[in-house]
Amino acid sequence: MPTKLTPENYYSVETDWDYMSFSRFKDFQRCEAAALAKLKGDWTPELDAKPLLVGNYVHSYFESPEAHEKFVKDHKSKIMSTRGKTKGQLKADYKFADVMIKALDDSELFNYVYKPGQKEVIVTGKLFGYDWKGKIDSLVLDQNYFCDLKTVDDLHKKHWQEDSRSWDNFIEDRGYYMQMAIYRELIKQTFGKDCNPYMFAVSKQAIPDKLAIDFTGESEALRMQAALEEIEANQERYWNIMMGEIKPKPCGRCEYCRSHKVLEEFVHATDIEVY
Repeated sequence: MPTKLTPENYYSVETDWDYMSFSRFKDFQRCEAAALAKLKGDWTPELDAKPLLVGNYVHSYFESPEAHEKFVKDHKSKIMSTRGKTKGQLKADYKFADVMIKALDDSELFNYVYKPGQKEVIVTGKLFGYDWKGKIDSLVLDQNYFCDLKTVDDLHKKHWQEDSRSWDNFIEDRGYYMQMAIYRELIKQTFGKDCNPYMFAVSKQAIPDKLAIDFTGESEALRMQAALEEIEANQERYWNIMMGEIKPKPCGRCEYCRSHKVLEEFVHATDIEVY
């Protein structure tokens, strides 16, 4: 039996071994070797933590006043200025996060749809025989819908998709069709309710842009189904890698692979890969 999930252990290493999640699955899709090393604690990505903190700052505000106060207190050294004329004030990035918050707070649609929901709801279930976990930003069970909140650099920036050899938007680029399909299925298994997914997104531009996004069209339904089929086709391999039954395949391009690269032979100048 997998460990029972609570708000305290949801992000723990122990439960990461018991349950697959959207973020863990995407890690394995990007690079199996890096995903396993990260899961085992053998490697930590050299990521810029600021975008994540800004996003969590915005999320915590709409979770509850208590959650926001706790977030600011827990991350005070990174969020608040400690010297000069601005000592004790929010750093510039978080002052701007307050502008993003206001952009949503001033939206009647956002207030009507997102705010009434139960926040940070843990859901679990099985996808094609394996245990999964998820955490819902805002869940409104009595009206059969849920919402996810995203902070994005530019809502209308185009992203190149190597598989389809075409440009697409941030929803496709970041795998959000898959995330919404996962959450919908886990909600159904946890509460017995078939809920429609919605997303509110706010940009990190000087004057924030915002969108209310639904996934109810035929094209969206097809993409969400394709995402679930992608999980079915690949997750057994990922679980076997986690259990040590299959050796992970390095992508050869990511930060982890670059840091472990060993020169063993020459490559022709004309054979250098581009991606």
